[in-house]
Amino acid sequence: MATKATNTQTEPTPDPAAQLDVLGDECARTILIATSESPKTAKELTDRTDSSSATVYRRINNLLEADLLAECVRFDEDGSHTTAYEATIDQLRVRIDSGGIAVTQSNSGG
Repeated sequence: MATKATNTQTEPTPDPAAQLDVLGDECARTILIATSESPKTAKELTDRTDSSSATVYRRINNLLEADLLAECVRFDEDGSHTTAYEATIDQLRVRIDSGGIAVTQSNSGG
């Protein structure tokens, strides 16, 4: 009987403090949620967050630096393409103990 392979990985994050800092911002959380549904352009994220485009681009950059978001290319039916962003994680777990704070993320390959 064949077993189904899974693409889920759990790995320690490079900078847990940066990820937690980024997630403390409501606009960044909204971007992460929106991009977990499907890739979104900066304009779509600006519309979704009701924030200025400058604010959205700052949050996108913060999420990219924290490895919570990735750039991708989205092709339209007319053959044009644009940069879009997609969430890179499904779960982020925080463990607090006497050794400090540890953050691990679960990534699901698509």
